[in-house]
Amino acid sequence: MRHVIAIDQGTTGSTVLVLDEQLQVRGRGYKEFRQIYPKPGWVEHDPEDIWNSVLTALDQAMGFIDPKTIEAIGITNQRETAVIWDRRSTKAAHNAIVWQDRRTAERCAELKASGKEARVRELTGLTIDPYFSGTKVSWMLHNVDGMAVAARDGGLAFGTVDSYLLWRLTGGGVHATDVTNASRTLLFDINKLSWSEELCEMLGVPTTLLPEVVPSSGECGKTRGVAGLPDGIPIAGIAGDQQSALFGQACFTPGDAKCTYGTGAFILMNTGDKPVASRSGLLTTVAWKLHTGELRYALEGSAFIAGAAVQWLRDGLGFFKSAAEVEALAASVPDSGGVIVVPAFAGLGAPHWRPEARAFISGITRGTTRAHIARATLEGIALQNVDILRAMERDANRSLGTLKVDGGAAANDLLMQFQSDVLGVEIARPELVESTALGAAFLAGLGTGFWKDTGAISSAWREQKRFKPAADRAWVKDHLARWDAAVAKA
Repeated sequence: MRHVIAIDQGTTGSTVLVLDEQLQVRGRGYKEFRQIYPKPGWVEHDPEDIWNSVLTALDQAMGFIDPKTIEAIGITNQRETAVIWDRRSTKAAHNAIVWQDRRTAERCAELKASGKEARVRELTGLTIDPYFSGTKVSWMLHNVDGMAVAARDGGLAFGTVDSYLLWRLTGGGVHATDVTNASRTLLFDINKLSWSEELCEMLGVPTTLLPEVVPSSGECGKTRGVAGLPDGIPIAGIAGDQQSALFGQACFTPGDAKCTYGTGAFILMNTGDKPVASRSGLLTTVAWKLHTGELRYALEGSAFIAGAAVQWLRDGLGFFKSAAEVEALAASVPDSGGVIVVPAFAGLGAPHWRPEARAFISGITRGTTRAHIARATLEGIALQNVDILRAMERDANRSLGTLKVDGGAAANDLLMQFQSDVLGVEIARPELVESTALGAAFLAGLGTGFWKDTGAISSAWREQKRFKPAADRAWVKDHLARWDAAVAKA
């Protein structure tokens, strides 16, 4: 029996799946790692923690698998997190600055005030925001002693997490990233599919730091010196987590859309082989490029906080011991009792783009209980997505039919039903909600011929449950009006 490994390196932990040719999960591993908060609004990871979490999850997943049966490895990752490391020692030059980090908000405001926004959007499909990697790299170069000189001399390497993992998996042999991750850096021209010297100059990032850009599928390196794996296994699939989920959800037709409920909530819609410029505050991004030459773009809307809001209820407020308990607690009351939670803990993303916004709770009375707040938090996660999807429908000039969902919080039936109600569309949840990892596995398998074509993915996608709108439209209208009022105050 042959297998493919999918490494899903997320914001709070790393998952490794081992899949066979029939897409059955034969091995699974997971390891959390620490979050570092040096100052309010700052979020960092130790790259060594990330690497060790991958090794631990890999060891768990390979427990009953013969390493000789591994045909390919796929990587998917938290996208905009920026890592800079020493090419000789592989030691990180600074902690990774995480996509949630807001320390460059002032720099972004300066760039906008200088009139750079339109040109940046034209080249990258993105808005100027601390979310993306470019200003994080610039911050490290300007604030870490000796880094700027070492970068100009070619001693340092920059990459998003996929690039860092590829470097480690190949024993320092390959410094590369794929087009989807490159398209999230503020340094990449999504029309020419190459690094932009203009943008690098604007942000003060030397091109000597940058990785080679490769397709999302196709061999780009081989394992060397990885504990538990033989040398020579092809790494043949790379995609940022949200593009990987779009691929894993078999969203191959323009207009197909998915929402991944992870640390944040991320909605992507396939727009075909040409980029669609957003008029509604969304992002235009590369969805994938296959080794065959097939190129797809997507519209994207991101809510920075989704599952992380449930973690806050657990860790910050002590409402429960396990995140899985939130559904029962929220279901213990018939509604939120008028409470609205805007989970803007890291600012508001699309379509608002307000980095200064903060979480906001309204409607609390003496009768409010933790159950009402828990329910309102779940509802807030769903209501954020309404703003994004309505903007997406306007830009794409089409109505959403069915929304495919995945990620940890997609297992929450109460959340999924509320999402269907406030959107007024059907929600389709697959049997395997780990679509992000599945997409990485598919890309790697396609890149090595393990799977013949995307038809294998389409036939393998199986629906587990469908949620249909059941709420009165007046009830929905009232919820949306109260949500809009709360967002304005956040």
